[in-house]
Amino acid sequence: MPVIGNITFDCADPRSVSDFWSDVMGYERSEYPPEMRAELIAAGLTEDDLAMRGLAWGGPGTQRFFFNRVPEGKVVKNRVHVDLNAAAHGRATRDQVDAEVERIVALGATVLAKHDSHWGPYPEYHYVLADPEGNEFCVQ
Repeated sequence: MPVIGNITFDCADPRSVSDFWSDVMGYERSEYPPEMRAELIAAGLTEDDLAMRGLAWGGPGTQRFFFNRVPEGKVVKNRVHVDLNAAAHGRATRDQVDAEVERIVALGATVLAKHDSHWGPYPEYHYVLADPEGNEFCVQ
C-alpha cells in the first residue's frame, strides 16, 4: 500500500512558509537535512533549485511538508487541506482546540471561521485557519 510522501504547498516564499509549518508541527527549522541536501546536489540540483523549494520535516516517522515556489498567488479555496488534531491521541477537548488555535495564530496564522455544530451524532468543533500565504487548514 502507498504512503503519503509529502503534503505539498504552492507558495511564493518557500522558506517562510516552511518555517511557519515547522513551528506549527514542532519540527526544528531546517531547509533540508544535510544528507538530503548532499543527495540533491549530487543528483544535479543547484542551490538556486533548492531555494525555490522548502521542507518542513521532523525526521523519520513524522509527516513531511514540501513547499514549491510558483509565480501565481492563491486565488481560490484549497481543494485539499490539512486537518490538525489538537490532541496527540483521541478527540481534543474544546479547551485543547482553543489553546492550539491561539498558539498557531501567534505563529502567523489567521482564523477564517469557527464551527460549533454537529455532523449527525458527531460534534463538529473546529476552526478554519490560513497560513501566512492563505492556504487553509483546520484545527480540531
